[in-house]
Amino acid sequence: MGIVQSQSIKNTIITFLGFGIGAINALFLYTTFLGKLHYGIVATVLSGANIMMPIMAFGAQNTLIRFFSYYKNQKERDEFLTFMLILPLALIIPLGLGFYFFYDNISHSWIKENPTLKPFFWLIPVIGLFMAYFEVFYAWAKVHMKSVTGNFISEVLVRLIVMLLLIAVQFNWIAKNTFVYGVALAYFAQLIGMKLYAISVKMPVLRFVIPKNVKEIILYSLFIIVSGGVAVMLVDFDKVMIPQYKDIGQNALYAVAIFISTVIAVPSRAMTQIIAPITAKLMVENKHDELNDLYKKSAINLQVIGGFIMILIFVNIKEMYHLIPKDYSGGILVVFLIGLSKFYDVLLGNNNSIIVNTKHYKTVLLFGVFTVALMIILNMIFIPLYGIEGSAFATLITVMIYNTIKLFFVVKKMDLYPFTNKTLESFGILALCFLLFYFWDFPFYTIINIGLKSILVGVLYAFLNYKLKISDDINTIIKDNLKKVKLL
Repeated sequence: MGIVQSQSIKNTIITFLGFGIGAINALFLYTTFLGKLHYGIVATVLSGANIMMPIMAFGAQNTLIRFFSYYKNQKERDEFLTFMLILPLALIIPLGLGFYFFYDNISHSWIKENPTLKPFFWLIPVIGLFMAYFEVFYAWAKVHMKSVTGNFISEVLVRLIVMLLLIAVQFNWIAKNTFVYGVALAYFAQLIGMKLYAISVKMPVLRFVIPKNVKEIILYSLFIIVSGGVAVMLVDFDKVMIPQYKDIGQNALYAVAIFISTVIAVPSRAMTQIIAPITAKLMVENKHDELNDLYKKSAINLQVIGGFIMILIFVNIKEMYHLIPKDYSGGILVVFLIGLSKFYDVLLGNNNSIIVNTKHYKTVLLFGVFTVALMIILNMIFIPLYGIEGSAFATLITVMIYNTIKLFFVVKKMDLYPFTNKTLESFGILALCFLLFYFWDFPFYTIINIGLKSILVGVLYAFLNYKLKISDDINTIIKDNLKKVKLL
């Protein structure tokens, strides 16, 4: 088994493990132990930090990976690494000073509506700094073909620390305010753990020399700041805007609904780790037909898998909300709206991997900047009118427009198309399963109801997909498993 495939499998397992721990935290421990106020504060602070991270990193994490192989001897690589460690300071220092001197002006609109956020608002750039340098050290490990430990630190370690902190709150070992600061320390621990591991992989030798291709490095880094900022803002900016108009506790309801919806995209994250390098290789070799085939296969496979997860969530959503405190019951519509936006992401298969490897990527980036501006405007309109449902609706509209632009870009510029007749048949199966099971509830205990309905949906969904041969790859997997249990 090659190193890429081996690490992809390990990373997939770790991603699902981390997501499982995150689900326990987000859906049960946060909602039961912490309460809406402090849950909303944490959601706001972390979303703000995620938005600041690409800026504070100065794109160094992507630039390091992009240019590392350009340097052929160890001396040049040491000089490059040193420069990458220093480069983020070019933005961190002025941003930090600006945040310090203009703190009141920056925080005014948030704190005016939610004064309880005031003691914690300063944590946003601090956690953003921790996240930024974590990514830089993680990139250092990646260029040396070591990604598994960093993925574990990112996906599992932080969530385990947060889980322990939540338990500490429940047993009154720490106060809820202390918990918020503890979350910041969890991200500091993430940074320190990643730094120690990166150093163990390859001890850096500091050489303070400006690389010869510094102009190219800076331009690419600026490009990454914008592209990374667009991607993060499409995910997190709504959670930052909600406290400007509504009580910060509404962010807790929104965070729960978002986490449930995000499950739909987990298979896409796992598959991207595997198909992204394959996509890049096919594009470099100019193998158009093979790339088009991969595009179609990735799209239909993710539609079947992601669609199944979406239907399980949608038909069980009322029961799922019975498992968490009633105070959080206002997010069901948000789950549907965000869930549909995540499903549209899934439908496009390896679309993003194709775009980032084209010379036209900057054109699509301009559309991304426009889309973020549109998202901000829509949130400003809909949040005051409809609260968190309005924010979710704004996100759905924004994602639909942005994804449609990317889809047409790939179709028109590269003559690649992800959809077939099987795409429509798969939609039919999804619609049938939803209509049959959403309005039908068992009169038993909640978990039993979810289990029974999920089994029925799963059997019907698998049968229809198998008989209609929606995905050759998934049919092969089903056949192999049926043979193992001697049912075929």
